[in-house]
Amino acid sequence: MIRRLFRHGSILAFAIALTLFPSGTTAAIQNGIDALAARDFKELRGQRVGLITNHTGVDARRNPTIDLLHESPRVKLVALFSPEHGIRGKLDQSRIDDGTDSKTGLPIYSLYGKTRVPLPHQMKGLDALVFDIQDIGCRFYTYISTMGGAMEAAAKEGLKFIVLDRVNPIGGAVVEGPVMTSKRDFVGWHPIPVRHGMTVGELARMFHTELKIGGELAVIAVRGWKRDMWYDETGLPWINPSPNMRSLAQATLYPGVGLVETTNVSVGRGTDTPFEVVGAPWIDDIELAAELNRAGIPGVRFVPIRFTPDASRFKNEECRGVNIFLTDRNACPAVDIGVTLALTLRRLYPDDWHADKFYRLLKHDATLEAVKRGDSLKAIKASWKKDQKAFERRRKAFLMYR
Repeated sequence: MIRRLFRHGSILAFAIALTLFPSGTTAAIQNGIDALAARDFKELRGQRVGLITNHTGVDARRNPTIDLLHESPRVKLVALFSPEHGIRGKLDQSRIDDGTDSKTGLPIYSLYGKTRVPLPHQMKGLDALVFDIQDIGCRFYTYISTMGGAMEAAAKEGLKFIVLDRVNPIGGAVVEGPVMTSKRDFVGWHPIPVRHGMTVGELARMFHTELKIGGELAVIAVRGWKRDMWYDETGLPWINPSPNMRSLAQATLYPGVGLVETTNVSVGRGTDTPFEVVGAPWIDDIELAAELNRAGIPGVRFVPIRFTPDASRFKNEECRGVNIFLTDRNACPAVDIGVTLALTLRRLYPDDWHADKFYRLLKHDATLEAVKRGDSLKAIKASWKKDQKAFERRRKAFLMYR
């Protein structure tokens, strides 16, 4: 709307803009923490609160949610809970210990250590758990698993659960990939597609109802966001959600490229461009790029590349593979990239590529078998349609934004 107003270049347009976006507002879109603060923390007044957050829990001016709640006389912030990568989002390790926040002196209970859910003694004396973490819109990105487990733990202790909603960086209009058919684990917490097209608040509503979690759930909604918006259209500051998620382009590619990460290839961890490159020492980079481009995936091109990761898989070994360039993010079906990579690696390097490990994040038995047989991408995608349509019907009841 504001773009249409300024297009006319009038004083009236400027005046209306000031009314729509008051002084001090840095973005046309407001996440849940901004909406909560604008109401002087009405929903938390007088409550003893535990906050599940990390470095992405900030308002539109980058003020940490930790500080906003701690400094508000309306709220009593008692404890902090941190997800994978820790409270500051800088750790890339298999286990994170509890700690103490140096600024507030509050205890930090790790939800990626001995336990992945808040424990009863950690929630003792609390009235509510508040969740404020930036997700990226992919089923196996673990922050939504942390949220789901915390919701169940809060309900058992009779605590209210409050989600400070955030925009989905890769949009909320597109659903891609197979709906999970495996048992729940930390990288697959609920039967949803790989790219689910929902916000964390909408997912919380789905979890609460479909899993009959019980207890009281409240979602503080985002203001101004539309489902077809990408993150760079919101005016909100970008903060890397995790150490290897460093740009919107990487987040866009992640639902596809991330699928092959648990196999024996590098997806660029230990390079400057994680999830924009894929390779291994046993790959012919020129051959792989040619075959992937021949597949004709819309909105993306593959360029032969050689790279040497300085961490993670194939550390200090030269990898040969592809650099993935988005040419039209709106046209690119990201999950197709992952499945096409799998089909191509299986066909070109059947003795080198470990196909069975593709299942770890895919979590769809029929698709794994189809890849191993060498079925076409078209046939594989057709096999997802029934469950995708059922998911889209399921999610309608929980959507909060147009």
